[in-house]
Amino acid sequence: MGAQEAAQGPTLQDVKSLVSGRFTMAGKFEVYQDSAGKFRFRLKATNGQVIATAQGYETKKSCLNGIESIRKNAPDAKLDDQTAAPAAKA
Repeated sequence: MGAQEAAQGPTLQDVKSLVSGRFTMAGKFEVYQDSAGKFRFRLKATNGQVIATAQGYETKKSCLNGIESIRKNAPDAKLDDQTAAPAAKA
């Protein structure tokens, strides 16, 4: 992958592969509090790029539960491409 491709982030194929479990991506979840005091997390790739962000949670425990839910359920997640052109009507 070239420097320009890396700067653009993961491709749709990368995301499909990650979700389908064909490869594992080393990275880390970062938990933090936003300016409103809500707990949030972001998933960062090994190169430091943010690849996912979370909603605000009222408690740290619920934020950590959100991370565990992703860890548990993401391998089975389907990709719903909402940018695909609608099917032509007959």
